Amino acid sequence: MDHSFRAFIKQADEPFVGWDFSYITDSGRMRSEPLPWSYGSMAIRAIQQASSMLDMGTGGGEFLESLRPFPPSVYATESYLPNVTIAKARLTPLGVKVVQIEEDNRLPFQTGQFDLILNQHESFSAKEVRRILKNDGMFLTQQVGGLDCKGINEMLGVSINHEYADWSLKAALKELKTYNFEVIKACEDYPAQRFYDVGALVYYLKAIPWQVPNFDVEAFLPSLYKIHQKIEQKGYIDFTQHRFMVLAKAK
Repeated sequence: MDHSFRAFIKQADEPFVGWDFSYITDSGRMRSEPLPWSYGSMAIRAIQQASSMLDMGTGGGEFLESLRPFPPSVYATESYLPNVTIAKARLTPLGVKVVQIEEDNRLPFQTGQFDLILNQHESFSAKEVRRILKNDGMFLTQQVGGLDCKGINEMLGVSINHEYADWSLKAALKELKTYNFEVIKACEDYPAQRFYDVGALVYYLKAIPWQVPNFDVEAFLPSLYKIHQKIEQKGYIDFTQHRFMVLAKAK
């Protein structure tokens, strides 16, 4: 295994904080093909018409912070304790109440408390979202589908997580319609995610442990080296993402 391979692997030890991939995106080491919609633009448009809102799974609050100005009442939830601390430090001065939760189907909010709920890449219970939304309230979500980057798993010889394999736009729409949501807009896409070095891929996999459970660099070293060789030959390697979005109104 050559020196550059080892150097890239070592570089992937950089700590991952909050929900911030800038270590590999700002340097251009990982890029994603643009989606045919902008969740951020849709979120800002919805926020302008809201008086109370919730951001589910806010991570470190980095994305929510970028959506200012906020309506008078703003809450955010997060389940991962280290991120809760980061999110509170970032968002509390902006008037956002950050709440740690354990389960998506039991949220500590009043019935009909919000007229907008945002959810980017966070699991949700359609029943519970409907409970805490006002009548005619809006729910905007962008989700990672069950087939996301399955090519990574194939190259590492690991099965995809079958618990989520069927999670798709079709499945989400069925659940939302069951709980009295009117779908305003929905879209599904399979953009490419490109890695320009194996270290960026390793950093990515460490940050999202659900993609390859119990991911360990040493255990996958031979497979990672094969990926490194492919990148050295072509200049990059692409994997297919799975994304979908839904904008729905509570009836």
